[in-house]
Amino acid sequence: MSGSEYVVVGAGLAGAAAAWRLASRGENVTVLERTTPGNEQGGSHGSARIFRYAYPSELYTGLVVRAKAGWDELEAQSGRQLITPTGALDFGEVRKPADLARIMERVGVEHELMSAEDATMRFPQFDFDTEVLYHPGSGVLDAIGTVEAMLGLARATGRARVRENWDVASIARRSGGGFTVTSATGERVTGDKIIVAAGGWLPSLLRDLSLPEAFLASLPKITVRQEQAFHMPWREDDADGNAYPAWPSFIHKRAALETYGLPGGRDAGFRGQKIAQFNGGPKLASAVDQDGRIRPEMREKIVSYAAEFLPGVVPEPYAETTCLFVNTPSEDFLIDEADGVVVVSACSGHGGKFAPLLGEFAADLATGRGGVPDEFRVAHHAGLAR
Repeated sequence: MSGSEYVVVGAGLAGAAAAWRLASRGENVTVLERTTPGNEQGGSHGSARIFRYAYPSELYTGLVVRAKAGWDELEAQSGRQLITPTGALDFGEVRKPADLARIMERVGVEHELMSAEDATMRFPQFDFDTEVLYHPGSGVLDAIGTVEAMLGLARATGRARVRENWDVASIARRSGGGFTVTSATGERVTGDKIIVAAGGWLPSLLRDLSLPEAFLASLPKITVRQEQAFHMPWREDDADGNAYPAWPSFIHKRAALETYGLPGGRDAGFRGQKIAQFNGGPKLASAVDQDGRIRPEMREKIVSYAAEFLPGVVPEPYAETTCLFVNTPSEDFLIDEADGVVVVSACSGHGGKFAPLLGEFAADLATGRGGVPDEFRVAHHAGLAR
């Protein structure tokens, strides 16, 4: 049996960030990962996630600003570029670009609100159906590269170790204080505090977390989806032979369909646009139930969407992938602490961009040196459910 002051369950973006922040503060931490860090069965694999500021919430837009300082710190310390600038577009009647622009104005984020006609002239690879918000500070973040960078920095302090292929079977409170974590093969690790950042495995782990009954009863319903994403090749030029400009990321929300897209990363050969329906994949009881299978009806839906709204791509996928989205009903994060257990579920498909800040929040709660926004607390979610 081995021990550590802090035990982190899960080595995705949130867990790696927590380990980095704790180790940087001089704390001893052990990370337990059921397979390998950032593995393809979780939500932190691949090299292409959207980094953006546009939110219909001043809270989240402001937190992205804070998170960007953490990204700058992480890139400087690791010597790796983790966010590739691309700019971002937001459009569609449900997306409400003018409302997003007002929030960005208040927070102080550079942006531009354009008519559909002006936006089409600047970005002819799109067909826009509403006015368009553009913000140049957006980009594509390298998820697996970020996990590697944070864990590398944590290890470099000499205070962090990562145990791979360590499948947590139970977490029990010790009579003298602290916890014993037992693996599926009978190995044991002890710790004073536990941080659970298990992503899509959280629903199946909840019963084993030694959480107070009142806390468990107040947790929001957590759903897991197996998202379906499709990479489509870019066309080099339009019908008149004019070269298309560089591709930004985008979010297009209509009543009929909510879609997003971004330039593919290393895992897609740095070519083409990755396109998906937001929360369009099948629902799972937990990550244990995923099958990695692409649904033909989803492929047909996204191909039809690309043919209608994206003249700059060839509407034929050259690569396909699945990814887990973990959701609360409000799409707010769930980050809270109870009796020595910190639960970090940065969910609803938009947590990646906050990774360095999520590590700060987890470390603050675990050490008792700070808190999190009330909107992330269990009490807030319980209040919404009433």
